[in-house]
Amino acid sequence: MANQKILYVTTELYPYQEDSNMATMVNKMALKMHQGGNDVRVFMPKFGQISERKFQLHEVIRLSGMNIIINDLDQPLIIKVASLPGERLQVYFIDNEEYFKRKQFYKDDSGVSFVDNDERAIFFARGVIETIKKLNWVPDVIHLNGWMASFIPVYLKNYYKNDSYFHDSKLVLSLYNEEEATFTPAIEEKLKFDNITGLKAFKNPTFQQFVIESMDLVDAVVKGDEFLQDELDQGFNETKTTKSEYLDADSINTLY
Repeated sequence: MANQKILYVTTELYPYQEDSNMATMVNKMALKMHQGGNDVRVFMPKFGQISERKFQLHEVIRLSGMNIIINDLDQPLIIKVASLPGERLQVYFIDNEEYFKRKQFYKDDSGVSFVDNDERAIFFARGVIETIKKLNWVPDVIHLNGWMASFIPVYLKNYYKNDSYFHDSKLVLSLYNEEEATFTPAIEEKLKFDNITGLKAFKNPTFQQFVIESMDLVDAVVKGDEFLQDELDQGFNETKTTKSEYLDADSINTLY
C-alpha cells in the first residue's frame, strides 16, 4: 500500500554496516517501500565506526539541542542526517559523544560489554521518539530492528503511555540472531527512574531478553532471520502477538 509514513528504526543498515543480514534487510525493505511511493525515514545510532566524511553526514541544528535525562543526568542529543548513497531516502543518526563516539559497538577490544549499554539503548530509544515528535511527522508504521530498537515499545507502552502522538502507529518487530550481552543489575534502577517497573527481562537482563519482552508490546512480530536462536525462537513461539515466519524484503509489505 502506497502513501504510508513508514519509520524504520535499526541498529544496522547497509552501507554503514556491511556483512550483516539485518543491515541488508533493512536497506532492502526501506528502499522497496520508498520506491513504492511511501514516505520512508530511517533512524539508527551514529556509531563511531560510521565515517561522517565518507557518507556525508551533517548535523540538523533545528533537531539537535534537546537533552535526554537518563538516571537524573542530562545528556545532549545530536541529530545527524544523510541520504542513502544514490537514493533520496533520508537516514537520521542519533548521536551523543559519550555514548556513541567509541569505535566498538557493544563490547571493548577485550570482549567485555560496556557497562553503559543500558543507558545507550535508553538514550537511543528516547532520542528517536523525541526527534520524531519534533519533526511533527506521525508514522503509520514503526518497524523495529535490533535489540536497541526493542526499548522503543517498552518506552511507548510505559513512559509515554499517556502521550497520544503514536496512538495510531502500528509497531512491527523483526527478530534477528544478534550478538548477546548482559546488562548490569543497575538497569532496573535506571528504568525505574522513568517509571518503568515490573519487566520480566529484569530477572535476566540481556539484549535478547529485552527483545523477547518487546514481542508482547508490538502489533506484529516477524522473523528477520529464517532460523532463530533457541530462546528467541521460544519467545517467538510463545508470544500471543500476531506473527509471521521469515519474509524477504519483497514480501514485507504484507505486514503493513
